[in-house]
Amino acid sequence: MKILVLNCGSSSIKYQLIEMTEQTKVLAKGLLERIGLEMGEFTHRPTGKEKFYSQFPIPDHKEGINWILQALICPEMGVISSLKEIDACGHRVAHGGEVFKQSVIVGEKEKAQIRELFALAPLHNPANLGGIEAMEALLPDVPQIAVFDTSFHQTMPAEAYLYAIPYEYYLSDKIRRYGFHGTSHRFVAPKAAKMAGLDINNSKIISCHLGSGASVCAVKNGKSVDTSMGFTPVEGLIMGSRCGDLDLGVLLYIAEKENMTTEQMNSFINKKCGLGAITGGSVDMRDIIAGKQEGKERETYAFDMFAYRVKKYIGAYAAAMGGVDIILFTGGIGENAVLQREAICNGLEFMGAEIDKVQNGAMAGKDGIISTPNSRVKILSVTTDEELVIAQDTYALTNSKH
Repeated sequence: MKILVLNCGSSSIKYQLIEMTEQTKVLAKGLLERIGLEMGEFTHRPTGKEKFYSQFPIPDHKEGINWILQALICPEMGVISSLKEIDACGHRVAHGGEVFKQSVIVGEKEKAQIRELFALAPLHNPANLGGIEAMEALLPDVPQIAVFDTSFHQTMPAEAYLYAIPYEYYLSDKIRRYGFHGTSHRFVAPKAAKMAGLDINNSKIISCHLGSGASVCAVKNGKSVDTSMGFTPVEGLIMGSRCGDLDLGVLLYIAEKENMTTEQMNSFINKKCGLGAITGGSVDMRDIIAGKQEGKERETYAFDMFAYRVKKYIGAYAAAMGGVDIILFTGGIGENAVLQREAICNGLEFMGAEIDKVQNGAMAGKDGIISTPNSRVKILSVTTDEELVIAQDTYALTNSKH
């Protein structure tokens, strides 16, 4: 069964064509960028063939998806002979609110519900729904599946997801903690349990998805019980350009001082803060580590602040779960920045977590245990695959339909 996985952003589309067999195989993957701008960019990587790159105007998502479909059947760079070989399409949808507790086959009712959630994810959900509707128009007989970033966290208890604001705002506007990166946390937690020889249904796992967007998730017995991102992806850890946890008084003070509108404040906390704000421009952890090693003060601050914030959340979630069996690192930073992993774990020996510096150094971008043999808590580097999660859910739902 061949499944096309689409991740439609506001001006981009990431995609993979995955063959779901016993040995899952990625047939092609790629990226369309700068949709709706004067000149778009298209990168297509067919497995076993040359990479294709081109620039041309891509006016909207429907046109972009049409380019993807044509590339997949093109004799020179294609990997299938006909679009009839695509059996189903899985879509990443950012926000499922309280409506979607799991992935769904999309019909008119589901589209209406996703549309109702636009207010909760104004940058992402419209683009996600646009991708679904474009695929429906281009391949009307192919089932469309929606997989939600927020679904995994719908098992959080009320004390973890409610905010201390007037309760009416929860009742009327559903303002609460939702959490994101759910597909990644859902993928890596059972994988880590298997690597450590633990039963996922009898385990306490702290999952650290660290990248330009970053979140920590407390996974108890396979279920999310708390996570650092909140109503929006701004809350929690320091990120590439997001501030993370912030005294709201600071935002009000700056807004008043700079005479900012709410739109400018939203842009400020999402795009003008985080690691880039501390360093004065560097958001890539590789550059920050290089700067720290050169003795640059601001890069050192950024590195240390990032590690400290993750360490605090690990401590908090160990307390919330009454202990921890596994601490895992995933995402671009989590999988590759071995010095960050070491800095985060230094000082956690009191709770039975001891990192092995040699093992840690050998596990850049790889799956492996990076704690010492004597460490009571297993520390792991775990590679994530959100597209595979979407493909697996799509496969399961379309097969259950028949």
